[in-house]
Amino acid sequence: MRMDVSFRIFFSKAVTKLCLFACMAFLFLLLMSCGFNKPSFVFSDFSQNEYSAPGEWHDEATVSALAQVYFMTPDGYYPAKVALVMKRPSHLRLEILPIIGPPDFFLVASPETMRVFIPSRMELYVGKPSISNLKKFMPWSAGVEEIVMMLTGTYPALQEINVSYQEYLEGVNRRIEMRAPSGASQTIWRGENNKLLKFSRQDASNKTLYTADYSYNHEETMFPEKIVIKMSAESTSLSVNYLDVKIENPPDVSVFDLMVPEHVTEIIME
Repeated sequence: MRMDVSFRIFFSKAVTKLCLFACMAFLFLLLMSCGFNKPSFVFSDFSQNEYSAPGEWHDEATVSALAQVYFMTPDGYYPAKVALVMKRPSHLRLEILPIIGPPDFFLVASPETMRVFIPSRMELYVGKPSISNLKKFMPWSAGVEEIVMMLTGTYPALQEINVSYQEYLEGVNRRIEMRAPSGASQTIWRGENNKLLKFSRQDASNKTLYTADYSYNHEETMFPEKIVIKMSAESTSLSVNYLDVKIENPPDVSVFDLMVPEHVTEIIME
């Protein structure tokens, strides 16, 4: 069965549902009775608007974050509040949080599988974490690993061997160019204290695929407060403003499992 889930239609339906408080209340009771799992991370105050500096990054760390995001596409402008859990290089859990009621959109991805659950439709989509499958739900022309790396304040590696590096000084900043044998390349800019300021990825024909800009509000942290990702192919951009960030080392990765109620329609993605 082929899937046709449009980002534009999804947010249009979300806005309509928010106006129907009674329906949302009924949906909340229904889903609670079904017992689908809640995220294992909890923020003390979802209404806060002040960024709190997270701890330092380490190799096994998992980032749990609450963020205000803004999707800008040729079709319109879509703000949303999301809960994110990310583990480098390619574990991702994303929940879109409505104004009222529980989340109505869950996306969970690992290196092998991507699962998307839409409770209001009682539909579960399962498939590979490919760019084509991801684009059915989000206006991204990048893979899960690339998105996770950028959203956790760094940049994805060029997946080739014998990558060359050249470094230049631009005032107080450093510009580092990386080029793979295929011709694909990327450039990063680092500022004071080695903070990542900007990242740009190009294909073999030197066409820019996407860029990311990183902003910081705390000198003592290397984790950005704001990230703006621009996708050249679809003329779309994603602005992420972190409201709360926690960097921890949980004992397992069960948060990247997605338990759903019984009698959910499962749709296999190609």
